[in-house]
Amino acid sequence: MRQALAEARRAFDLGEVPIGAVVVWGDRIVGRGHNLVETLNDPTAHAEMQAITAATASVGGKYLSECRLYVTVEPCVMCAGACYWSQVGSVIYGAADPKRGVSTVSQAVFHPKTTVRGGILEAECGELVSSFFRKLRK
Repeated sequence: MRQALAEARRAFDLGEVPIGAVVVWGDRIVGRGHNLVETLNDPTAHAEMQAITAATASVGGKYLSECRLYVTVEPCVMCAGACYWSQVGSVIYGAADPKRGVSTVSQAVFHPKTTVRGGILEAECGELVSSFFRKLRK
């Protein structure tokens, strides 16, 4: 999760909503990403999408069933769908997203074999997003 936080800080520095993600296979990071929505003017350029794309290129296949996705904020429905289609083995997130997180709809969006766990470094992950929006509102 610390590596995902480092990615989130990169997004923060770019003026993006500070969400970061890494995909881990065994003990190796095979994909990294942070939000690039504003930079690329692309609403699908979420951290998870960037990390999943990098991971599939790295492992040489579209399925990530042996991988863990660490993301600083609960994935949205779109990113949960990408996890479903890539069959990510585990999703571990930091802070919940009570407005746009997948749990506002249904955890069933994830692949049935995917395990999901939240609250890892929750305070640190949540504070980064909160400080971004405080700074934005000044």
